[in-house]
Amino acid sequence: MHIIDSGNTAAANGVKLARAEVIAAYPITPQTPLTEKLSEFVDGGEMDAQYIPVESEHSALAVCIAASSAGARAFTATSANGLLYMSEQVHWAAGARLPIVMCVVNRGIGAPWTVWNDHQDAISQRDSGWIQIYCCDHQQIIDTVIQAFKLAETVSIPVMVCYDGYILSHTYMPFEIPDKGRVDAFLPRISPEYRLDPENPVNLNTVTLPDIRLDIHGKTAPGYMEIRHNLHTDLRSSISVVEEIDAGFKKNFGRGGNPLIEPYRCDDAEFVAICLGSLSYQLRLAVDKLRNDGIPVGVAGIRLYRPFPDQAVREAFSSKKRLIVIEKALSYGNQGALCGDIRAALYAATGSRPDISNYIIGIGGREIQTNMLVDLLEKACTGTEKPGTEAEWIGLRM
Repeated sequence: MHIIDSGNTAAANGVKLARAEVIAAYPITPQTPLTEKLSEFVDGGEMDAQYIPVESEHSALAVCIAASSAGARAFTATSANGLLYMSEQVHWAAGARLPIVMCVVNRGIGAPWTVWNDHQDAISQRDSGWIQIYCCDHQQIIDTVIQAFKLAETVSIPVMVCYDGYILSHTYMPFEIPDKGRVDAFLPRISPEYRLDPENPVNLNTVTLPDIRLDIHGKTAPGYMEIRHNLHTDLRSSISVVEEIDAGFKKNFGRGGNPLIEPYRCDDAEFVAICLGSLSYQLRLAVDKLRNDGIPVGVAGIRLYRPFPDQAVREAFSSKKRLIVIEKALSYGNQGALCGDIRAALYAATGSRPDISNYIIGIGGREIQTNMLVDLLEKACTGTEKPGTEAEWIGLRM
């Protein structure tokens, strides 16, 4: 079924089709309509789920941690300072290896206070141990939410599905709602290997000693360092799982095919703009304009940001002349976080490596005009100077 509705409604329909069993909700702009729509589904009998309104974002993720520990399929959503408020629980969910799915509707964080879009909220949690996937339009939102549950439950790692506040969350565009029966076949009911069960009592996530030790059964149990190593290696291994799940989704629903990096006119490009989220689709307009002017430029959106697809980055970009990394977030005191990751990935490339320019744009919802992107790309592609290490801010009015 095709409908025209908001990105938040697309996400809510994905959660409904995934048959989430526990939904924890606390309102924060611009994700609030997502959980409101889920409450309508539950109240109207369209979802067989427990909808739990809580007093804070910290409590929302705590509810999901408890539900997931008991073997339920759990979901929540947040934005901006709400994500920061639940930061302790974000780390806990990853360390406990709980397959929770959370939509992060990207918004700038305070202070000063802003309700507008950038990516600083999700970027601030990039090292928490969650998988992070970025969406570019409404169809990707609903499809990614469904795949995220399958991914989380396959690798026992929680997943953030990130999409741009207002630009996607509140705008209306057409998208297809997949057939429920086909989604049920693609995503079976959750069957966790471990869960809290009164018939088989266990202790979960107790104080762990620095070194390995024997458990109550006399078997060697990992220490804290081994547990963290296992999370890291499983995150790295999950890159191939993301690709496998996307391939299965494409076979069943006909959509997908670029789960790590989504390129546009990159095959013969000498210059490639790289970014996260819906900006990559806006950049296609700029790329088309410059292609008409004879400039060989393309654009690529990073879909999977954590774990970082470094090998795919090397294969896609190491032969290019210049990369133009455009970001709506930064690692304060250093550079754009995405640019730093791309530079690190390409450091291991054999042979020549491309020059890399870094641009910070759209912070706190500052308007990004397409002609601004055309000028930025034209300057980066035709300039003769090698880029420096400092990021250039676009749109400052000082």
